[in-house]
Amino acid sequence: MLLAVALFSVMDAMVKWLGASYPTVQIVFFRCLFAFVPLALLIWRSGGLGPALRVRQRRRMAERCLFGLGSMLLFFYCFSAMRLADAIAISFAAPIIVTALSVPLLGEPVGWRRWLACITGFVGVLVMIGPGGGGFEPVALVALLATLLLALAQLWTRRLSKTESNAALVLYVTALTAAASGLALPFVWVTPTLEDLALLAGTGLVGGTALIVLTQAFRSAEIAMLMPFNYTAMIWATAFGWLIWEEVPGLGTWIGFALVLAGGLYIVQREAQLRRRARQVA
Repeated sequence: MLLAVALFSVMDAMVKWLGASYPTVQIVFFRCLFAFVPLALLIWRSGGLGPALRVRQRRRMAERCLFGLGSMLLFFYCFSAMRLADAIAISFAAPIIVTALSVPLLGEPVGWRRWLACITGFVGVLVMIGPGGGGFEPVALVALLATLLLALAQLWTRRLSKTESNAALVLYVTALTAAASGLALPFVWVTPTLEDLALLAGTGLVGGTALIVLTQAFRSAEIAMLMPFNYTAMIWATAFGWLIWEEVPGLGTWIGFALVLAGGLYIVQREAQLRRRARQVA
């Protein structure tokens, strides 16, 4: 899990660097195109292309792909338009939004403890994006929208995981995102230098490899044990931002992140307890 987070953080830094010279759509296209190289290994280990292409819930899979496409486009734009650590901190609100939306969308019960954790997390988000926070930027609202789309993608993944394979989920999201960004590419194309072409390819190679490592981590341990390590991305984002762009997150970012961290960790631990109780009853 630590390796996966580190690889994703390297990819995010590469995206931010490229965002100063290339349109977001072009970066997304190369990210998805070259991700097929490491993802081919995941598909092969999952039984080959045949099982990965089989989908039972096509409409929901299409919706999941659209949520993923929108989230990636908006996050990649935010990485280039705001401090990297700020964008990453806001993205950590996704599990809190998932919990809140699971009531109307999935009909799952949420007790008062998890609602309190959600409220704590939302207060943290308001601290980060609100005026008077650690350096308010209007683009933070775009990051919040990207986080909402990410949460919806995670909710749809939870639905689809009951009938679809991990390889199918990864393959269709990557393929649709590559196709959609590829259609728009002729209208925004900027010819890259050889060095930047290597970086563009690197976003896909590193991101695809990170996804394989993350999948292996989830196979090896419960999510409740792994998720706390996901927050180490904030350390990487702060380090990259400071070393490369001399960015320093404001006090509001750190206060808001602490609230989101507290709410998110509690939700993960509480859901793990409820799952264990359900297994014991069964």
